[in-house]
Amino acid sequence: MTDTWLPTMITATPQEGFELAIALSRRGVKYTQPDMAKLNELRPEYANSADGLTAASQVIAINFQTVAAANNYWRTNPA
Repeated sequence: MTDTWLPTMITATPQEGFELAIALSRRGVKYTQPDMAKLNELRPEYANSADGLTAASQVIAINFQTVAAANNYWRTNPA
């Protein structure tokens, strides 16, 4: 993938930051396994795995930490 899809990690709110973390996580999977047929083949296996879902949540959480740090933990907009 050579398209520029992430011009900034700055988000207006923590919720937008969390949604960006999910997008980062999904993109990471696509970069790791670009074969969509293979991804679709494997999906039922990890979609029904508690360990797989927990691991996916962990990756999202790590990406959310990164986005939060990029946004200075939303100090200027603590609402």
